[in-house]
Amino acid sequence: MVDRFFFSNNSSSSSQTHSSLLPDDRSHPITLLSGPPSSGKTSLLFQFAFNSAALQSNNNRPVVFICNRGKLLSKPPFLSQGIDPSSHVFQRIQMKYVDDDEGITKYFAAFHFHPILPASVIIDDFGDFFDDRNCQEKYNNPRGRDLAIVKTLALCHNAITHANETAPCKLLLSDTHHGDSPRLLYIYKRWVSSIYTIKGDGCGSFLLQSNFNSNTASLDSQSTRSAKYSIALQYLVFESISADAEQ
Repeated sequence: MVDRFFFSNNSSSSSQTHSSLLPDDRSHPITLLSGPPSSGKTSLLFQFAFNSAALQSNNNRPVVFICNRGKLLSKPPFLSQGIDPSSHVFQRIQMKYVDDDEGITKYFAAFHFHPILPASVIIDDFGDFFDDRNCQEKYNNPRGRDLAIVKTLALCHNAITHANETAPCKLLLSDTHHGDSPRLLYIYKRWVSSIYTIKGDGCGSFLLQSNFNSNTASLDSQSTRSAKYSIALQYLVFESISADAEQ
């Protein structure tokens, strides 16, 4: 549900929004959020992390947010209005900084050794961790980057599948696209069962659309829901939500 990327300051609505994180965590354990540059992807991911962490008040399961430290410091995420920056919920979000795909690989290779498995793992700008030249040299193949991404996604999938044998655990990735669909859709759709895409509405706001993905269905063949939002005065601003007809 697209509402999991937004915040409600109404306690009842907030509880319902947070509970929507739960039903498909095991059936759709890996989700992709893809959008154009400067469309608020990191802010949406961080709001998702906050919502997920808010559910963990009765246990010690953390939410892990993986990103590049330099990028995060240069372009920090914007919070939704109504969130207290000093909220104790942020204490349950663990920041993990990595510089390349090896950092991600090392984290998930040791995933099953963690004494407490996270409720969610979120990776910001997943595709940017794979340097084209380095991957080509590593695999001695002109398509080395694709091979590295496939290998890493397979490792992530195995780790998340293992975690879901114990308790619900979701992996959320973000990537940047410059056209109408994720640039590596042909790779992602093998491992990702739920895809969210962002596009501008031409008036300064953005549309976040949910798309169910499977190996037997194309990205645009399913019914969808859309949320409209904007970035204003250094806040992530939710505007509206709508149900779209089947494409």
